[in-house]
Amino acid sequence: MRFNELGRTGLTVSEICLGSMTWGSQNSEAEAHQQIDYAVGEGVNFIDTAEMYPTTPRLKETTGLTEEIIGSWLGGRADRDKLIVATKVTGEGNRDVRGGARVDGKTVRQALDESLQRLRTDYVDLYQLHWPNRGSYHFRKYWTYDATTLKPEDMDQEVADMLGEVAALQEEGKIRAFGLSNESAWGLMKFLEVSGKHGLPRIASVQNEYSLICRLFDLDMAEVSIHEQVGLMAFSPLAAGALSGKYLDGSIPEGSRRSMQPNLNGRYVPQSEKVIALYAGVAERHGLDLAQMALAFCLTRPFMASVIIGATSMEQLKTDIAAKDVTLSEDVLADIQAVYRDHPRPM
Repeated sequence: MRFNELGRTGLTVSEICLGSMTWGSQNSEAEAHQQIDYAVGEGVNFIDTAEMYPTTPRLKETTGLTEEIIGSWLGGRADRDKLIVATKVTGEGNRDVRGGARVDGKTVRQALDESLQRLRTDYVDLYQLHWPNRGSYHFRKYWTYDATTLKPEDMDQEVADMLGEVAALQEEGKIRAFGLSNESAWGLMKFLEVSGKHGLPRIASVQNEYSLICRLFDLDMAEVSIHEQVGLMAFSPLAAGALSGKYLDGSIPEGSRRSMQPNLNGRYVPQSEKVIALYAGVAERHGLDLAQMALAFCLTRPFMASVIIGATSMEQLKTDIAAKDVTLSEDVLADIQAVYRDHPRPM
């Protein structure tokens, strides 16, 4: 397992991060603990969760259950300091959490304290804003996102309020680093600008979607990420399982994501299915497993801090973690680039 520094924090994270959003819905507590045990045994030191998990499906009555499951594993462990635990404060608009209120400094403190109780730990290593109050173009909202809805000065005040509370929480030892999620280049730069101007905590990471069929990060965000040393934590690197190829034969396995979300939150549509088939052809020509090829590609990106994997079975988990040992040849990378050039945004 290889490791990367998280921003400029000095925290070192495994290049593969264990995601958890199925724990408490598709996976039981015992299965979740088995996943953690195996991942840690393979060198993973990074676990990502959120106060609103699980999400498959997301239900009001299960909100927070994933953190509780992680907490039952973490509780009392002598080696807690060897793990990097990340969680998130739910953004504006989710009516099941605090009535969908906008996130401010007070909310950050309240949400964190509640997460710490569920996680049975005194601190989280990385605390993240799940999505901006102003909204974002992620999750296929790039077709409708309106960038004119916020005055920059309002953003300045909002960011200073949040980061001011983060600074206080760091002083209290409850947070080690702070990151963003579902963010844009302008939004990330605004956080960096405000933190620098007021001497507030610097953003350590940004958790955005990234996969063979979702490469928006390769553009403006990559430039900011590399030059400002704010690494990407890539979520949905297998496009919610679509890049395993398991749906290409037309089947929808019982209990799979597509059995609950037929289009995988906009990821599995006729255009993307055709492109996934092309990537499957690349993998087949080179004797590679499609899922491992997709993950190994993400690991090659120069802005990558960690790739977040999620699995509902131990077989899937073992396949995904084994991607760390897959090296893609120049021929494979050239074939991937050829598909990308012809189909840069298939969903």
